[in-house]
Amino acid sequence: AVAAVSRSGPVVAAVAVDAKTVKTLRDATGAGMMDCKKALIESEGDMDAATESLRKKGLASAEKKSGRATKEGIIETYIHTGAKLGIMVEVNCETDFVAKRPEFQELAKSLAMQIAACPTVEAISSDDISADWIAKEKKIEAASDDLQGKPDALGGWG
Repeated sequence: AVAAVSRSGPVVAAVAVDAKTVKTLRDATGAGMMDCKKALIESEGDMDAATESLRKKGLASAEKKSGRATKEGIIETYIHTGAKLGIMVEVNCETDFVAKRPEFQELAKSLAMQIAACPTVEAISSDDISADWIAKEKKIEAASDDLQGKPDALGGWG
């Protein structure tokens, strides 16, 4: 911890956050550099707490074009050899012209294959997801800025 002395007030303690830690959080969340730095300082350098803080503020997935509707897209599947694992993924975009492009179709196929190959996948079906995890995610989503002032029945978070 670094202590800062103000000429007109008491000593204020602050946490020193290096650029590498901020970049790691930014890479993990997609939030802006200053938002990541502020979250890390508020959480006293705790990466998990900073990530959760960003998610609550709705900054972790903020995008420049977030207001645009994505009504087009494709559904891609991948069935692993032996047919013991299958992945279905929906990838949306703004126009059908994009959805028809081979690059977009390759992206959807690659995403399905990456999900199948990911060693950190914890659930194969909805029955495999623990009630504690669901409760935690509902609590985080219910506290997000975009749901503030909305009725509790919206989205069934209650």
